[in-house]
Amino acid sequence: MTIRPLLECSRLSFERDDWPVFAGVSFVVEEGDILQITGANGAGKTTLLRMLSTTLSPSEGRILWQGRPLSECLAEYRSDCLYLGHQPGVKTALTPRENLHWLLAVHPRHADRIDHALSQVGLFRHADSPCGSLSAGQLRRVALARLYLSEARLWILDEPFTAIDRAGVGELETLMDNHAARGGAVVVTTHQPLTLSPKQLDLEPYGRCIA
Repeated sequence: MTIRPLLECSRLSFERDDWPVFAGVSFVVEEGDILQITGANGAGKTTLLRMLSTTLSPSEGRILWQGRPLSECLAEYRSDCLYLGHQPGVKTALTPRENLHWLLAVHPRHADRIDHALSQVGLFRHADSPCGSLSAGQLRRVALARLYLSEARLWILDEPFTAIDRAGVGELETLMDNHAARGGAVVVTTHQPLTLSPKQLDLEPYGRCIA
């Protein structure tokens, strides 16, 4: 039996206001891959990740999940990928524990792991503090705690190291490496040099404009 890649992207293009951002982007993500998307600001890195998260649709090209077009397996794909955007996406009126309970409302079986996740990102003693009182780095850690709760095979991470100190960077790299070693995959954008020796996709050759 032929083993399909987890994710196949073929000749993806995206236009914004009738102006092409990039065109002809193709790549494959296998189990165990960590793929770093590189390129200057405005090259379309966040746009590409939002496309993979299905919050944007490509102007041209196709995305396959385990050999099937997303149109045929959209619910399955969305349940098997975790997208963390450039912003933390945290409700500041809630505490870190409440935020994770809210995010996991559709997966209540994971609720007993929330305290462990907050401990792993160094936030257990702030678990019941309003997120509005936390620093930018702590808010980022609330978002990253989702990685310890997720069973998704594909992680899509946009600048996950933003506002994270050196120790936090090392912890996150280890988490990504362990996820890949278990057969998962990671697609990540970052200006932070990585020690993981990931595969790389440079968007510069595909770009049509730098904003």
